[in-house]
Amino acid sequence: MTAGPPPRFRSASRDDVPAVMALLREDLLGAVREGHDPATYLAAFDSMLAEGNNHLIVADGGDGIIACYQITFISGLSLSATRRAQIEGVRVAPAHRGRGIGEALIRDAEARARAAGCRLLQFTTNKARRDAHRFYDRVGFTPSHIGYKKPL
Repeated sequence: MTAGPPPRFRSASRDDVPAVMALLREDLLGAVREGHDPATYLAAFDSMLAEGNNHLIVADGGDGIIACYQITFISGLSLSATRRAQIEGVRVAPAHRGRGIGEALIRDAEARARAAGCRLLQFTTNKARRDAHRFYDRVGFTPSHIGYKKPL
């Protein structure tokens, strides 16, 4: 990691939700699919907190939120009852990319997953995110499955 002190990863508060909304809207996909109503996102944040195993994590760079991800811990029976962690909404602010923050974010997610008793860290990523795919390959993920989604 270069250029300044490393970010501090912490659980998000309601006050962080607007900054996370901005990160989610900063790329081509998010610009068209993310909303602008803070009340909707605050209600979702409250629901996440109430679920107990669903966490929004932010990276505080000292002068504000510079990265985020959501991590959910899932118990299940498959893979010999492997507990897994699902990560979503992984974002690093454009001005902070290329400084090792993404790698630190993944290490933070891995540490939280291990501490929660997980043996697998998984996620889905949009096919259009080619730069992200190269990053995930570099930090040790394997593109082992095909993901499907169906709007309800």
